[in-house]
Amino acid sequence: MSRWVVLWDFDGTLAERPGMWGLCMVEVLDEQERGHVVTPDALRPLLREGFPWQTPAVGHPELCEAEAWWRYVGGLLARVYENVGYSEERSAELARLTRARYVDTAAGWSVFADVAPALDRLRARCWEHVLLSNHVPELPSIVESLGLAPYFDAVLTSATTGYEKPHPEAYALALRAAGSCGEVWMVGDNYDADVAGAEAAQIPAILARRHDERAARRVATLDELDRFIQ
Repeated sequence: MSRWVVLWDFDGTLAERPGMWGLCMVEVLDEQERGHVVTPDALRPLLREGFPWQTPAVGHPELCEAEAWWRYVGGLLARVYENVGYSEERSAELARLTRARYVDTAAGWSVFADVAPALDRLRARCWEHVLLSNHVPELPSIVESLGLAPYFDAVLTSATTGYEKPHPEAYALALRAAGSCGEVWMVGDNYDADVAGAEAAQIPAILARRHDERAARRVATLDELDRFIQ
């Protein structure tokens, strides 16, 4: 029997970690290097290249194992620490600590207040939920720790699938995970990855929490999804 499925982005749509990687790296320095003068603004230009999702047209199946993915991303983080003055050895240690802090939900992750009510309303109307995110290998455990796991029939993170939205294979994998769908929607906060990418895969999409005139369907909060998903 066909199912009705909503594909969801995670970061910025369902939950957030304010300041993202730059702030996380500074938090590590706050704990480990008292008196440092590094700011998130100083790190942001150094973080604009290198993450897999910054080149989404290129698949990375060679990084689908968690440790392989973190060796690659950890190398990027270590180079950023080196660029602000830390030794190679110390930078590698700071990068390892950044990994631990980034996936620690108690250290900064929070779920938006409108998420559980929206997921509940849709589930009550027989919609099922699949998570599709450009994220770290630990996304399933982050989702579980935040209390969202019971809502989702599948959690797909690009770190273990090897494909970042808006790559067509990212959406193909999500549709395979969803199974036979009578109707499917995508909801996310990034126009290029979540809206344009989904619509290129023939999936209607809704831009959430952001205003972008390119998106035909937009909602300021998830409370408004009923305008589109019936």
